[in-house]
Amino acid sequence: MARGETKHRLLEAGRNIFLEKGYNHAGIEAILQVAGVPKGSFYNYFGSKEDFGLQVINQFARGYNEELEQFLANSSLGPLGRLRAYFESIIDRLDSIECRNGCLVGNLSQEMADQSEVFRARLEEIFECWVDRYADCLAQAQEAGEIPSDLDVRELAEFLLNSWQGAILRAKTARSSAPLHIFLTITFRAIAGK
Repeated sequence: MARGETKHRLLEAGRNIFLEKGYNHAGIEAILQVAGVPKGSFYNYFGSKEDFGLQVINQFARGYNEELEQFLANSSLGPLGRLRAYFESIIDRLDSIECRNGCLVGNLSQEMADQSEVFRARLEEIFECWVDRYADCLAQAQEAGEIPSDLDVRELAEFLLNSWQGAILRAKTARSSAPLHIFLTITFRAIAGK
């Protein structure tokens, strides 16, 4: 197995185990077993479990940011249509797994923010990046006349992220996408009358 492929498999296994069990309950041996990588290989790729955890988060964030960009840069839809399509795609994905696991960044924020300043700071950077992207799309919606001009798009973006993360948590707990659909309905009705 090529070095890059092995590392990728370890990171994917880590993501899946972190989603299922959390960071603190993810043993390195279990990660190696899921990845199909021999014992002793872990430290050839990662300096510590913390280093591994941060690289899992970074890989997840890169993939998530690419997906977010794909939706929010879609010029075939208006800005609010792009934002709605993005949320709907995540609802569909969460529905397909019975709302298990939730969001890796949200889950690890709840678990690690009080335990590790390094994790807390990196997770907050990711959230801020998402808020920036939402705010850009909302500013475009404002320019297009889709939302009122007196709304502060940065505050609205913060509200969207916070509400969305809360809805994901509730969906995970209820094993139902109902909280996500409520988020979608209320949000778009409130900001655009739709």
